[in-house]
Amino acid sequence: MPELHFVAPADDAALEQWRQIHNTVVPPWPLSLEDTRERAGRNRLELAYLGEVAVGNSTVRPLDADGVATVIVRVLPPQRGRGFGTLIHERALASARALEPAAIETLVLAANVDGLRFAQRHGYAEVERYAVDGAHEVRLRLR
Repeated sequence: MPELHFVAPADDAALEQWRQIHNTVVPPWPLSLEDTRERAGRNRLELAYLGEVAVGNSTVRPLDADGVATVIVRVLPPQRGRGFGTLIHERALASARALEPAAIETLVLAANVDGLRFAQRHGYAEVERYAVDGAHEVRLRLR
């Protein structure tokens, strides 16, 4: 398995890199730098690097009113299939579990077939599909 290192984006340059990965993987809902700063204030964001190359990122959302934590993993398309998603997911999942949630969920763009397969291989089952601004998202819950 490849060795990644992880960084919480602490400045605008790192937040911009996190944002670019998000916007590449989730093109229907692009974020501005200001949106990304706001997310960093309420969620745990991380960038994953192989050497100096950013390969993906993650978001861990705090518990919602029902005690559910949300883990979202994004890997750039050219970097998929190399084990990076698993490493990023394991780290994000550990952060979510530390919150002692009632459940853990993830969100995947319905058009992201690779992402849906990844979530299912990692123990998530579909809960709901819904449209947001013309695109469809799938909510999955860890079994």
